[in-house]
Amino acid sequence: MRNEKGFSLIELLIVVAIIGIIAAIAVPNLLQSKAAANEASAISAVRNLVTSEITYSATLGSGSYADSLDVLGPNNARLIDSVLAAGTKDGYIFAVTSTSNSTFEITAGPISLGSTGSRYFFADESGVIRYATGSGPADVADNPLGM
Repeated sequence: MRNEKGFSLIELLIVVAIIGIIAAIAVPNLLQSKAAANEASAISAVRNLVTSEITYSATLGSGSYADSLDVLGPNNARLIDSVLAAGTKDGYIFAVTSTSNSTFEITAGPISLGSTGSRYFFADESGVIRYATGSGPADVADNPLGM
C-alpha cells in the first residue's frame, strides 16, 4: 500500500470556509475604519483651509478672504496643495465661498454617504468646525466638533 501525503478535499473545504468566515467578519470593520480615516482627513483639511483663509486675508488679500479653493491653491496664493485645491480629497468634496470678501464658509461632504464618510463639515471665519450627520450639508447652526 502506498503512503500518500496531502490534504483531503474535505479538509481543504473546511479551510476555505474558515477563511470566508474570517473575511466576512473583517471586511465591514475595514470599511468603517476607512470611513473614519476619511472623516479625520476631512477635519484636518477644513482646519487647514480655515488657517489658509486667515493667512490669505492677513497677507495677500488685504483684509478680504479668498472666494475659492483655486485662489488658495498652488497656482495663486500657494497656501494649500494641488489635491485640496482641486476640491476632492480622501473621499470628501470641499468648497470655499466668500460673501462680500468679509466672511467665508468652508464645506466638506462625503462623495458617497456611508462608504467614504457619514458626516458633513462646515467652518467659517470664527474657526469653529461644525458637523452634521444625515443627508444634508452642515451649516452654522450645527454642533461644533467635540460636543
